[in-house]
Amino acid sequence: MLKDDLKALWKYRHPGYAKRFGQDWYQRATSSGIWSLRQFAQHLQSSYLPGILAHASWPLGTNLVEGINNRIKKIRRMAYGFRDAHYFFLKIRAAFPGNRR
Repeated sequence: MLKDDLKALWKYRHPGYAKRFGQDWYQRATSSGIWSLRQFAQHLQSSYLPGILAHASWPLGTNLVEGINNRIKKIRRMAYGFRDAHYFFLKIRAAFPGNRR
């Protein structure tokens, strides 16, 4: 039951609600009495929870990240032989128009 509840954490789109749910799940997992589940919950709380909370604010899937990486690899292959790193980064920025702060 706790495993299925943990899957719901990825559906939150507000970091505050996700954090509250994660803390509630952590309390239930540590009070379950199952040693391996307590170890997993402690590791999740200390290592992975900040990344999961960031996913609530910026829900990037692996498909989008892989697409970006493939486009950068293509630009790098096309720019083979150029020694100017600044020009390479300008080409990457030109390939992804958007919010430039």
